[in-house]
Amino acid sequence: MIKSAIFDLDNTLIDFMTMKKHSCEAAISAMIGAGLNVKKEKAMKELFALYDKYGLEEKTIFQKFLKKVAKKVDYEVLASGIVAYRRVRAGFLEPYPHVSEVLFELKRRGIKLAIVSDAPRLKAWIRLVSMKINHLFDVVVTFDDTKEMKPSTKPFLVAFKKLKLKPQQCLMVGDRPERDIKGAKKLGMVTCFAKYGNPGAGSSEANYEIDDIKELLEIVE
Repeated sequence: MIKSAIFDLDNTLIDFMTMKKHSCEAAISAMIGAGLNVKKEKAMKELFALYDKYGLEEKTIFQKFLKKVAKKVDYEVLASGIVAYRRVRAGFLEPYPHVSEVLFELKRRGIKLAIVSDAPRLKAWIRLVSMKINHLFDVVVTFDDTKEMKPSTKPFLVAFKKLKLKPQQCLMVGDRPERDIKGAKKLGMVTCFAKYGNPGAGSSEANYEIDDIKELLEIVE
């Protein structure tokens, strides 16, 4: 019997990549407006190549970007990009459709809710608070708790300990088969692939695959 639903955060509860894309487009436009001499399409490719190299949470990504495309950091240009990025990001921190109602219903049924995210602690909490769903979770495990990312089993083991449950009593819901599903399966958890967060992925090898988070209610039942 499932007693807990454990969720990945980005692209499972929040449409993270849409937020990232729109925020970065705004940042690039602002930097060009402040004097950066580069075509927008080329700039986006360069920026996301750096994200691929350093990770989507890299704090100095725009400094690295300016050094790459302009060979120097102009702080007026940098500040213009950061301000535009933050302004747009704040407006896009919204949960996927039906997330809130599904979480409330799971809670009503007595299912414990948890987050296991590769995001840094503060960023994870800012996203949860921005979406106004932070109070629904019994346990939140982030990168800072173990210094290891999924598919490492450590983040999951921390969650089980805090939930006081066995792996077999927990359902893992995530958008990354190679991280969320693989890590959870190692421990014998029931797994659910959130296809809506990663439509281009192939076979997930999860126990369940869903196109809408509402389908979770039938799985838990």
